[in-house]
Amino acid sequence: QVHLVESGGGLVQAGGSLRLSCVSSESIFSGNTMAWYRQVPGNQREFVAGISTAGDLKYVDSVKGRFTISRDNTKKTVYLQMNSLKLEDTAVYYCAAGNNLFVGAVPTYWGQGTQVTVAS
Repeated sequence: QVHLVESGGGLVQAGGSLRLSCVSSESIFSGNTMAWYRQVPGNQREFVAGISTAGDLKYVDSVKGRFTISRDNTKKTVYLQMNSLKLEDTAVYYCAAGNNLFVGAVPTYWGQGTQVTVAS
């Protein structure tokens, strides 16, 4: 059963913007911190940004000031607005949900991933 469905990835030039979306089921969205992770082949999956049910935010240092995570409770959707994209942002981005994500816990739920490619 698919619980998280991402969309919005694609190819963009360096300096450009993309917005990722992730639609969740009601039960997962209302009870979990929602987050975005990314993975480059050969590397571990990396926490990018998260938003708790209370609206607390956390970002990895490399995206602070460029990426914004938000959640729409009526649409059960979490967004990742990515601005000023850099070549090193190229990765597969995964939507995830779980508890204690801000302290390194592994998410309970994962989306299928969406490719983001930043070209020079």
